[in-house]
Amino acid sequence: MNPPAHLAKYFLVYLAAALVFCLLDFVWLAFLAKDFYQSQLGNLTLAQPRLVPAAAFYILYLFGLLVFAIVPALRQRHWETATFLSALLGLIAYATYDLSNLATLKGWPVSLALIDIAWGTFASAVAGTAGYFVGIFINER
Repeated sequence: MNPPAHLAKYFLVYLAAALVFCLLDFVWLAFLAKDFYQSQLGNLTLAQPRLVPAAAFYILYLFGLLVFAIVPALRQRHWETATFLSALLGLIAYATYDLSNLATLKGWPVSLALIDIAWGTFASAVAGTAGYFVGIFINER
């Protein structure tokens, strides 16, 4: 496969994983866990999130998911590798955030940290696996 086609394939895989991750995170943050986060963080939450830092997080995080989880799995042609590495990246990234907050911020709830870490692990695993299957589908066409 020539380099431009290779990049186009990875861009489509990135977009697929991004779509799944962002959709999951939207449903989680806007509906399923909204009241929980509000009850745990109270006045620390903004009425509306800041879009530029949020977009920067999603762009960078999903690039990491592509590079460190999906591409290695595509090279091995093992969906289990995509799921495992994506979950591992989610665990590490979300634990870094939540454990740092537990270590440095007054009143950061342990229950919030545990649920957020579990969520990041799950959402990453699902998005990475979806990206993997899109990559396999593209390779077979």
